[in-house]
Amino acid sequence: MNCLLATLSNDWACPVQIFAHRHFQECLEGNRSRTNKGSIAGRWLFNCYNEYQYIDRQTIEYNGVAGSAIQGPVVAGVADDQGQGIVTARSNAPVFVVGCHRSGTALLYDSLLSAGGFPLYHHAPYVHTALIRICGDPAIRKNREKLWKLWLRSKPFRRTGLAADDIRSQVLRECRSGGDFLRITMGELARRAGVLRWAVHDCDNIFYIPVIKQEIPDALFVHVVRDGRDAALSMNRQHPEAPRGWLKQRSLAVWSLLWQWTVHKGRRFGQEIPSDYIEVRYEDLVQNPEQTLSTLGHFLDHDLDYSRIRKNAIGRVLAPNTIWKEESSPETFSPVNRWKIKLSQSEIAVVENLIGEALREFHYPLTTEGSKSGNFDPTLRMMRLFYPQYFETKLFLQSKTVVGRLAKGTRLELDPVTD
Repeated sequence: MNCLLATLSNDWACPVQIFAHRHFQECLEGNRSRTNKGSIAGRWLFNCYNEYQYIDRQTIEYNGVAGSAIQGPVVAGVADDQGQGIVTARSNAPVFVVGCHRSGTALLYDSLLSAGGFPLYHHAPYVHTALIRICGDPAIRKNREKLWKLWLRSKPFRRTGLAADDIRSQVLRECRSGGDFLRITMGELARRAGVLRWAVHDCDNIFYIPVIKQEIPDALFVHVVRDGRDAALSMNRQHPEAPRGWLKQRSLAVWSLLWQWTVHKGRRFGQEIPSDYIEVRYEDLVQNPEQTLSTLGHFLDHDLDYSRIRKNAIGRVLAPNTIWKEESSPETFSPVNRWKIKLSQSEIAVVENLIGEALREFHYPLTTEGSKSGNFDPTLRMMRLFYPQYFETKLFLQSKTVVGRLAKGTRLELDPVTD
């Protein structure tokens, strides 16, 4: 709710609870006359009002950036009209780590696992981003059965350590959405680990934030944002062969536009759920991990003690995830501002001309003059107009039409079909 988002500068952070309380009551009074107390919104609002007097409402200032104080936590015990979608205490809420590819989402996810309190699941489940696309709506029984069979063949399933029949009956009986599937599978992993919450790492879940939030009302989203020049450079290095439909000689520029499109979608979706969404800069996570994780811990209502994370380091916290062989050791790993060394001045100029406004929006200063479209050559001007629409169309076809059913499921790393 917008009334819970306090737009304050650092100097005004102290009276944020007074500010939030006043606007919360104003919002309540403004909605009291037209809100049915029996509706979902009504129950949520009146429960919030009753709980507000004694819940400790944390204030999060994100990395010292003005206008980014976020209120929490989520109030427990609210369900929809069918009794589904129970909202738990914030300290038990599931966490979704999202962001553009090559932006440090794996590092943040492994930091959460190293902190404890989450089941150790070392893979992305690819539920909304692959399984649902291929199998269709799990509310339909035949789709649900198809989903289960595909899941059993996938690497995400193999990484769970579960046996084929452990949760089969529950999935076939209760699963009506991707959120249900995650609650059942990840909830079982959490139960076996003796913890009360779970986390999911899948970069492309950033495109499904509204869907996931609808299916899992207590979900919290951590959007990891990296300098678009470094992200584009890394994606370009990881994919030497340009994807189909891309201008091969302009692949770095296209990766830059993909970064811009992705982070804008994430922020736009996040603005719709300000109390359950936070952005974490990758550079801050690398250069100032203790403070960054402490801030994130307040938002999640989870103890992210950095000394314990270092002591119990796993995955990317223990060893860097880099495609640059010369930086494969912790001593040589230098992921921040790599673009200043790896890109030529002409390449930097192209990238900053294309995505300069987005870089400034996310507080990354430019090094070249002139980022207006009038300075583009005709090809770059065409790319800036064409590729965002291309990305949108591709996402729509994959997630909203039968085109998604034709996917081969490459990312699932499927076992061969056996009789």
